[in-house]
Amino acid sequence: MKTENTVWHTQQVSKTQRAELKKQKACLLWYTGLSGSGKSTIANAVDALLFQRDCHSYLLDGDNVRHGLNGDLGFSDEDRIENIRRISEVAQLFVDAGLIVSTAFISPFAADREIAAKKLGAGEFIEVFIDTPIAICEQRDPKGLYKKARAGEIKDFTGIDSTYEAPENPAIHIDTSDKSIEQCAQQVVDYLFEHGFI
Repeated sequence: MKTENTVWHTQQVSKTQRAELKKQKACLLWYTGLSGSGKSTIANAVDALLFQRDCHSYLLDGDNVRHGLNGDLGFSDEDRIENIRRISEVAQLFVDAGLIVSTAFISPFAADREIAAKKLGAGEFIEVFIDTPIAICEQRDPKGLYKKARAGEIKDFTGIDSTYEAPENPAIHIDTSDKSIEQCAQQVVDYLFEHGFI
């Protein structure tokens, strides 16, 4: 939706100039996977590795964003779509600032991830699929959410009574079943290095 009576104001300093100042290429690492798959843990580990390399990065975590910006949203399909729309807009601003941005959200719908990708320039959206079987996610259940969902205490829970559409062709596919957190994080950093982002 476009606000009436507003005109886009072009800025003198470009995204490319901001990224060049930081000696990196701006991009958005979009982590997706089931609850308990390890998205936030891996994204945090990647952020730490980038910091060690003097990269300018920022992590937008799903739970943290729901404490503020998206605190008014629930977990219905409509609210999930709005959650991802808002975070896509924020992530676009961070990329425009020349940062390497990470978002760790379930983001269950392929169409919403595609909309997020279309907001960015070619090659800037990097889909990272944290591929962890639901059985392992349920075993981990770090927040006790699967247990509550199975007991009917939480409705619209992804993977139980709400759909998760796994990426068909992610830029980075991380199978967590046989890798440590460090190995998973290194896989992402290696991709950034190989593709000239860092």
